[in-house]
Formats: sequence, structure tokens, C-alpha cells
Amino acid sequence: MNARDRFSGSYRPDDVTFLLRPLAQQDFTGVAEKEALIQSGRRHYSQMLSPEAAPSERYMRLFDQACAANNPRMARDCLRLAALIAARPPGALTVVSLARAGTPVGVVVTRLLRDVFSRDAVHYSVSIVRDRGIDAAALRHILARGHAPESIVFLDGWTGKGVIARELAASVAAFNRRHGTAIDSGLHVLSDLAGSAACAASCDDYLIPSSILNATVSGLVSRTVMDAAMGEDDFHGCVLYTQFAGIDRSQSFADELARLALALAQAADQPPAAPNDAAAARRRSQDYIGAAMRRYGVADVNLIKPGIGEATRVLLRRVPRMLVLRDPLAPQVAHLAVLAEEKRVPVETDSTLPYHAVSLIRSASDG
Repeated sequence: MNARDRFSGSYRPDDVTFLLRPLAQQDFTGVAEKEALIQSGRRHYSQMLSPEAAPSERYMRLFDQACAANNPRMARDCLRLAALIAARPPGALTVVSLARAGTPVGVVVTRLLRDVFSRDAVHYSVSIVRDRGIDAAALRHILARGHAPESIVFLDGWTGKGVIARELAASVAAFNRRHGTAIDSGLHVLSDLAGSAACAASCDDYLIPSSILNATVSGLVSRTVMDAAMGEDDFHGCVLYTQFAGIDRSQSFADELARLALALAQAADQPPAAPNDAAAARRRSQDYIGAAMRRYGVADVNLIKPGIGEATRVLLRRVPRMLVLRDPLAPQVAHLAVLAEEKRVPVETDSTLPYHAVSLIRSASDG
């Protein structure tokens, strides 16, 4: 690793340090080909990237509408999450967000920890990959820079089925055994649909605006990748979409959320956060996944993606089979309706859906 592997993307340097390895060039894989390779087991999803396209003007109008309607809620939940983290024992805090969905949340929460709760906090964004674990080289780098293991707090945007929370727990436990550390593997999120997070501001499925864009709300950083050239001491890789700088919203989005959250913090009449029922969220998730697998004839649980955030990811970068909406006219899913129309994805309405949206990935065996 070298200095080039530490950067702030399109954020200000004091907002985040990405511990990722920018790739000079990347052989992109088409979405359909990538899906076939993943489902056949010939390639792991972390070994491939599909190219990102600039969002259309129509889609960006939907993003602006999503921000106007939901930024206040997201700001409130960022403040709640910061308050929960600030309740940890005194001392410096090392916020480690999971790139990319966790990055905007980490930027805002770290700023609130400093400005509202007077905590000494630094923010790194690192890669985690399903079935491969947390980037151990990045964790070693954080410890080598003098950050105490007990200061580390892991942050993400939301949970879907709880896969990443479990991956984090398993890989951090393995890291602790190998290095003799005692890093807390608990995941902190805004929305814990799976009931699998250690700490959450909410268990509700609501539209987190940053979930509907890709690089242009995440510091111009791609989804992370583990390329063939990666060595044991190398960070996971990424592509920097600098060509999208003119339409980037990363810094302005984080600044607006921080402004809203600071205003809330200064208000004297803010009600305390209602307790979350993680057990109920976990039962709801398990019951729905089981029922959906039977209803839609799905053998691989990875092909079901519950919640607005996960459903959006499927339509943006996978091969969708179907989009299921509780209410197709709800403002929370307007962007999904547009994506489904553009990509000619069938939409089913299910008024009993426990989430606003669920996406099903097309099985490669379906042709």
C-alpha cells in the first residue's frame, strides 16, 4: 500500500479517508455476462465490475424529490445514530464505514460526533465483500496509524437480509483471533430491516436518498473489487469515476444532511428516539424471505433483495426478474417505477408486502 491508496474521493479530506486501491484500468463486464458468471459459480461478484452510466436528467429530478422528502428523516436518523455512538466510553472514536452505502452516512455521523457531541472522531471507508470478509489490510493500516482497537465503530447505511452484518461479525472475529485484538464487530446502521445490526436508528423501510445513486453520491468511487493482482497487503480495489465530477452530489448531499442534523440538535423539543424492536424485524425478515422463496419458486436466497435500498441496487446493477411494490404510487418508490420502466422489468403489486419494495434477480437457469 502507498499514499495513493489513501484518498478522499470527491469529499473534503477531513470528511473521509478511503482505504481503497484505485485501479489504473479495469476490464468491465456487461451486466448479463456478470450475472451468468456469478450464478454459475465461475466468478465471484467481487472479481467483476459493470460500467456505471451517468444518471438521466429525469432520474436526477427524482433524486432531488427524494432528498426534499426524505433528507429530514435521514438527518434525524444520522443524529440518533451519532448520539448512540457518542454514548460509548470516553476516548477517540474511529468510524469505519463500509463502502459504498456506508460512506455518506459515515461522513455525516462523524461530523456530528465532532460538532454536536464534542468527540474526537476520524472516518475511514473500507471494503467488505460477501463470502470474502472485511478488508484485513485496511484494518491493519488503521491500527498501524495508532487507532486503538476499542475505538473502532463499523457503520453502514442499512441491512437487507443481514448478510453483511454476519459477514462483518465472522471476518472481524477471524481478524481478532489472528492479531490478538478485540475489535467490536457490531454494525451500526440507519435502517435495520433484518434486525441484525448491533445498533440502529430505525427498523423502518424508508427511502434513504443516497441509496438511489451510485458513485455520484459516494465520492465518485465504484463498488469495490478484489482483482487478480491484489496481494495480501493491498487494499481492495475500486474505480474512480472522475468523468462524473460535473454531476457529482457527494459533498453537497452530505453537507445538507449535516446542516439539517445540526439544526435538529440545536432544537430544544426533539423527542427521544423510540426503541427499535430488532427481534420483530428479524422475524419479519425471516418470515417474508421464506414465503417469497416458496411463492416465486426461488431456490437461492441471494436472488431476493428486500427493502428500497436493496431493490434499487438490483435495478441499477443486476439482471432483475421482477419488482414487487406494496404501493406503486407511493413517492418512496417513484425512482423504482422509473427504473423498471426504463429496463422493462415486470412490476407486481402486493399490498401485504412488509417492505415498500422487493426485487427478485433473474436466475441464470431461466435464460
